[in-house]
Amino acid sequence: MRLYSLVSIAGLCAKLATADRQVFAHYIVGITSGQTRDEWQLDISQAKASGIDGFALNIGAQDSYNDAQLHLAYDVASSNGFSLFLSFDMQASQWSANDIGIYINTYKGFSSQFKINNLPVVSTFEGPSQADIWPGVRAATGGIFFVPDWASLGAPGVGSKLSLIDGAFNWGAWPEANQLTMSTGNDVAYKSVLQGKPYMMGVSPYFYTNLPGKNWYSASDSLWFDRWKQVLDINPEYIEIITWNDYGESSYINAPISHQVVPGADTYVTGFDHTAFRFVLPYFISAYKAGNANVAVPSEGAIAWYRTTPATICNDGGTVWGQGGGASAAGGTQDVVSIIALTNAPTNINVKIGSGDGGQSVSATSTVGKASFYKVPINGRTGAVTITLNGKSTTGPVIANSCPSSGHVNFNAVSIQV
Repeated sequence: MRLYSLVSIAGLCAKLATADRQVFAHYIVGITSGQTRDEWQLDISQAKASGIDGFALNIGAQDSYNDAQLHLAYDVASSNGFSLFLSFDMQASQWSANDIGIYINTYKGFSSQFKINNLPVVSTFEGPSQADIWPGVRAATGGIFFVPDWASLGAPGVGSKLSLIDGAFNWGAWPEANQLTMSTGNDVAYKSVLQGKPYMMGVSPYFYTNLPGKNWYSASDSLWFDRWKQVLDINPEYIEIITWNDYGESSYINAPISHQVVPGADTYVTGFDHTAFRFVLPYFISAYKAGNANVAVPSEGAIAWYRTTPATICNDGGTVWGQGGGASAAGGTQDVVSIIALTNAPTNINVKIGSGDGGQSVSATSTVGKASFYKVPINGRTGAVTITLNGKSTTGPVIANSCPSSGHVNFNAVSIQV
């Protein structure tokens, strides 16, 4: 009888541990000047339909429209049962403790403010050099639940500041320079140094940027599948998808809004849709919250992503393989069509490239639960890409054996859904 009670209590604790798991998407407020209530409603509705619980609102001190946009965001989110928290960008701008406190106090009363232990959650993008301001912020706001991204310190450095934080967010969601796949070593290190404090794990579908001062591609051929599989291994308390709308870094999962794309990024963002990445979110988020992959598939189907030009068709535009890397980005990616399928039973997928291709049936190279990953070499073929699953097909943009108009390889990918 006593054994039964202990088992029952253990099961209850496991349920409680998973019940509060939440998934957020990093949202760049700095590109939203003039954004309307309807546009906020669309973003929030689409995110919620994908299983996302809320947005981490990245704000810079220099943007005069912060208040107008944050009021809209918090108001719309409150009407939709959606959560928000502020993430102060301390890498791109200088924040004072007083200004931070004013923002927190302004928005903490909204019903959409995400709270832990009844305290408003607050995060950052970097800012460890200003770590000493946060005790003052706590005092000025009546308390916060502080989960910063201080990834530049590394896990040991974050652990050395444990007395200042309530948890930590790890921005590292991409393979390192010269690595083709993501590992969980950094996640494990964070979990260890946090000593039981909540860990917010970064998950991202893609990375490519070619802008002044930053020009790199992080290997992303299998990243979206790999990282969600790793989520089930790590079991973090929280997840932050990086990102909802950072077009300049090609990590977006919403439809690009042309006037919000930073100058220079349009050459690799326009026509490169990433919305299909969201199709697999309801399943993966459900599995994460359940603590295992044996959950129902909301809808059978598949997504595919691929680059529309070979990696070595022309010069690489100076793009390096991974942040801080020195090798060409061309070495960090294969000319492949990457696919994730959600099916109730294992199945092959048919992939056709170009009108002269009869198509090929391919089997999965990796599986977790009811999600399977496929990687199909392009092998010099050109033309539109058609994916067929269980009799349903979709056709995506053409793969061309010619250099883009920019004069260099575009390492961004398109995504399609069937």
